[in-house]
Amino acid sequence: MWLLLAVGAMFFWAGSTIRPEENCSEDGRECAPWLVPLAQALGALVALGAGLNMLANPRRGSLLDPATGDLVWWQGRIGRAGGDEGRIHPSRIGKLRIVRRDEGDDEVHLYDIDGNRQFWFDQEVIPWPYERWAGKLAKLAPHIEVEVID
Repeated sequence: MWLLLAVGAMFFWAGSTIRPEENCSEDGRECAPWLVPLAQALGALVALGAGLNMLANPRRGSLLDPATGDLVWWQGRIGRAGGDEGRIHPSRIGKLRIVRRDEGDDEVHLYDIDGNRQFWFDQEVIPWPYERWAGKLAKLAPHIEVEVID
């Protein structure tokens, strides 16, 4: 998203500095003054989309609560509203399953020691690469089984 924001800002800035009537070849045959405002508008749209996506990012995530040691995750937070949340102590985690997809996003599932899948925990609440994050969690609690399905 940072790269999209930068590219969009560059296109917007470039469109602001180039005068459309000067965007012609020297012989005057190739002239497209409409291209400059189009590039500027597309740059603004890309930068706005990337910025809004980054603002929405705090709406989902996970952390280890330092007070309780619980793994806490959330989705759909808006302002101070909690959204959809879940929490589990690492000693209660049984398995973390990562399902790789060829043509789409990978899936991540968290199961407790009784085999119950935890609600609202998926690939959106942990950072990519998922295997690295799962490995760190498994180091914290070695009894956690990390299963990667290709």
